[in-house]
Amino acid sequence: MAAGDRFSVTFIHSVNKSPVIDWFVIRNDGIYGEKTVYYGFGAGVPTELEEGQTLTYGDDGSMIISGIDIKMKDLIYRVGTVSDHILTLPDGEEISLRDLCGRSSRVGFRFEP
Repeated sequence: MAAGDRFSVTFIHSVNKSPVIDWFVIRNDGIYGEKTVYYGFGAGVPTELEEGQTLTYGDDGSMIISGIDIKMKDLIYRVGTVSDHILTLPDGEEISLRDLCGRSSRVGFRFEP
């Protein structure tokens, strides 16, 4: 990927059992969190906004927190044992992290210009 590209990681939240989509953008100096889309409240999902963030609602009932703008020093996911984590690339291609790396694998993302 290159600076300006966006990608997402989608998974089913382990507590509230609803989808979560974390969106990221590549910048020249690394990966930045951009927004999170989720469909249900519960432990582990945002309940308060930080400065500069906004909450909107999608037509599908989703809650969208945007304006996150946090550089990800370490972007690491633990691939689910019950549900998969899906990496969606800028061109729309979807990659199962479970198929690629296995259940319970630790998967890290890094951008090197």
